[in-house]
Amino acid sequence: MTPLPALALVALLAGAPIAALAQAEPTGPTSDPTQVKPGRYRLDPAHGKITWSLSHLGYSTYYGQITGVAGEATLDPRDPAKSRLSVTIDTASVNGLNDKLNEHLKAPDFFDVPKFPQATYVSTSVEPTSPTTARVNGELTIKGITRVVSFDATFNQAGVNPVDKAYSVGFDGRAVIRRSDFGVNAFLPILGDEVQLRLEGEFKAVP
Repeated sequence: MTPLPALALVALLAGAPIAALAQAEPTGPTSDPTQVKPGRYRLDPAHGKITWSLSHLGYSTYYGQITGVAGEATLDPRDPAKSRLSVTIDTASVNGLNDKLNEHLKAPDFFDVPKFPQATYVSTSVEPTSPTTARVNGELTIKGITRVVSFDATFNQAGVNPVDKAYSVGFDGRAVIRRSDFGVNAFLPILGDEVQLRLEGEFKAVP
């Protein structure tokens, strides 16, 4: 009943590159992005997912999730525009919270999973919009079709995770795509073409 995103989301995922990060070593959990540790990060698969939604026949909003998301980011504190994000999505993990629907989502009129087992998002630029937010622009590829997609990222917190003791950075993101842009045309226009994406990700520093 719906298409996959990106980032990410995907990704996005994930809104890893956030403005005005500092070179100073972090001192603990902080909601101040200027205190984030620079360097390479990898998405924690247990805490990186995409929630999608679209209109269901005009009567309600249908929700599902995508859980098979992998991503890497590089944060550049001195020049946020040089920060980078790349996300890979397992299309078989697109979940409509219904077994019958999940099987249909793998079919050619949706994601054609046997032929296109992955979707990808690669950032091309980052535009800071406030001290804790940024507009991430990039290229989303679904079913072999690539389109320019942007998402709004919000920095949540950074610091040493008390559970696994790994230095972590967390973000939320939001984006809107049109599934018809990627050849996901099943049941148009009865089901919505516009898909809302909510991106959530915790990134761990790569030693």
